[in-house]
Amino acid sequence: MEGLSKTARIQTLEWSAEDPNLVSRMMADLDTLEAADWVISGAILVAGTFPEAPFGSWTAEGLEATWRTNLGFPLLCAQALAPRLQPGSCLQILLDTAIHRPWLRRLPYSAAKAGLASLVPGLARQLAPDLRVVGHALGAILPAGDAEAAYLADRTLLQRTGDPADLCRAVRYAAESPFLTGEILTLDGGRRWAAP
Repeated sequence: MEGLSKTARIQTLEWSAEDPNLVSRMMADLDTLEAADWVISGAILVAGTFPEAPFGSWTAEGLEATWRTNLGFPLLCAQALAPRLQPGSCLQILLDTAIHRPWLRRLPYSAAKAGLASLVPGLARQLAPDLRVVGHALGAILPAGDAEAAYLADRTLLQRTGDPADLCRAVRYAAESPFLTGEILTLDGGRRWAAP
């Protein structure tokens, strides 16, 4: 990838929001990276479940599970990673366009992502001037099937769904923009501006 140094390395860490030892596991994994001389110059937080939970079907257990994965887990990840990031690094958080237009059959999920959206400027203020924080509100990037893709594409101004390269360009832009922080970039092909 152009722009990365020849010595740049990428590491994926996977943690489970359901792990009872989550925080200690995060710290151990990050300690292992540091012991292996890894320098963390940026991080992208990806977390989520997308359960359908129409009004009237909510339970305390279901809400707790949805909010733990979609809100609590990314908060804990940000807290573990921030002290380990190099000055000038960008912490990026993947959100959903549900922050602009909540999913009625997925309101608990939408509420969790809205809470996570408020974390972006909050963390930007908390971690400045050493670190930057940028969110990405994603629309349909990988729809489930061709019929769904056509349906979703028809509801965007660009008349197409996104693809992983669209997200990669946005992530790279945020990482390489040293004056960008506290913002949420929306990648939805203009869906929120299209007619319902």
